[in-house]
Amino acid sequence: MKIAFVGKGGSGKTTLSSLFIRHLAANEAHVVAVDADINQHLGAALGLDEEEATALPAMGAQLPLIKEYLRGSNPRIASVETMIKTTPPGAGSRLLRVREDNPIYDACARTVGLDDGDIRLMATGPFTESDLGVACYHSKVGAVELCLNHLVDGPEEYVVVDMTAGSDSFASGMFTRFDMTFLVAEPTRKGVSVYRQYKEYARDFGVALKVVGNKVQGEDDLEFLRAEVGDDLLVTVGHSDWVRAMEKGRPARFELLEADNRMALQALQNAAEDSYGQRDWARYTRQMVHFHLKNAESWGNEKTGADLAAQVDPAFVLDEHGAQTGAAQPA
Repeated sequence: MKIAFVGKGGSGKTTLSSLFIRHLAANEAHVVAVDADINQHLGAALGLDEEEATALPAMGAQLPLIKEYLRGSNPRIASVETMIKTTPPGAGSRLLRVREDNPIYDACARTVGLDDGDIRLMATGPFTESDLGVACYHSKVGAVELCLNHLVDGPEEYVVVDMTAGSDSFASGMFTRFDMTFLVAEPTRKGVSVYRQYKEYARDFGVALKVVGNKVQGEDDLEFLRAEVGDDLLVTVGHSDWVRAMEKGRPARFELLEADNRMALQALQNAAEDSYGQRDWARYTRQMVHFHLKNAESWGNEKTGADLAAQVDPAFVLDEHGAQTGAAQPA
């Protein structure tokens, strides 16, 4: 299952992401966690100290390696230089799996030990001073999108992505790569404004979206969220002494997280599993191709000097077994 956490800055998105990752590890799931936020805090939320978090390898810096590995022997991709963030897999491409070892994980992932098991953590890398005025953060996130496009996941396998704040996620087609998107919203007007944007943008792409109300302090807050987001409100989370201790760098064992918060995290897992069970792999592949063709026409062809539409393998459909042949029908 591929899961995204989104929300406005300061909503608690990264904290909720880290709690959900800990919950999955406690349930013996296999987890790849990805910090794709411009502010890289997921490592710290998972218990890394400052030195360990800073030492995480940046996926953006490994983009040539990522492209070379994923390209494989795909005859439709003439060179690594003609691969862009949306290049879809085809016959001959190498695909990623959650449980395997591969050169991309070797270069970009680090194992993080949690109370109840280990997870793999990857990070796009921070937006540095050298990037100012010459780079766009979406170029770093492109490494994540390319990996998601080539990743095959199954039951009890989770890829959890802490996305960049606000509506910046719509700068690429990555927002369609997830079985479930959890939008973390505070009970304020600003808190639900990102929800409205996300709901509007995602409507035409069948994006599964649920709201997690955070910092909810009473019935008035709960009624506000119900009125603003309706049936999209899945669960709410209030004050947590466990989280407060975690933010001080002194968390108790995860099993001591408050019972109501444990129940809320289980509700998130149940919703993700239900959505994964309804995944349409052919539609998933079509959306991948749609955004690739859109990017190719708007900037990719000019940048690479190649006709990137030729990279699309019309007989390729990504599925849980890797790939199947049979041309996907138009969306």
